[in-house]
Amino acid sequence: MLDSCQNAQERWGGVHKLIDRWLEERQELVQAFRALRDARPAFADKHKNRDFCAVLVDYVSAWHFEVSEQLVSEAKAFGDTGALELAKQINPRIDDSTQIALAFNDHCEKGECKDTERFAEKLAKLGGLLHERFELEDCLIEVLHNAHKQEDAAVQA
Repeated sequence: MLDSCQNAQERWGGVHKLIDRWLEERQELVQAFRALRDARPAFADKHKNRDFCAVLVDYVSAWHFEVSEQLVSEAKAFGDTGALELAKQINPRIDDSTQIALAFNDHCEKGECKDTERFAEKLAKLGGLLHERFELEDCLIEVLHNAHKQEDAAVQA
């Protein structure tokens, strides 16, 4: 998961400060996930749990309220109907993972993380969903970035 995060930063780092900051948040999320996953037992480390949940909520919120909104605005500005159509297909899947992430956070905030086996299962499921989410987010960014980069180069030529 961290390797794909670093690859994304290499591909899109510097494209836009918002995306740069958000990719740094993704890296923080992956590190917090690993720290929580590797704690024994994971649910017992309230600080790692709280830290992970805080980064998780910040990350998914930043996508919805900042990054996705900016990408859609850019696609509209460029008249990029293909990217807008892709966003319509991908964003509902990202929304689903957001709901699961927020439910995980709520579950932990209520102190319902005391069952080691259930917590480990939920954390593993969330890890898989985050990996899938990263791929979907990367797909949207790549399509938008490549299309706009080519259009910018054509305009400047």
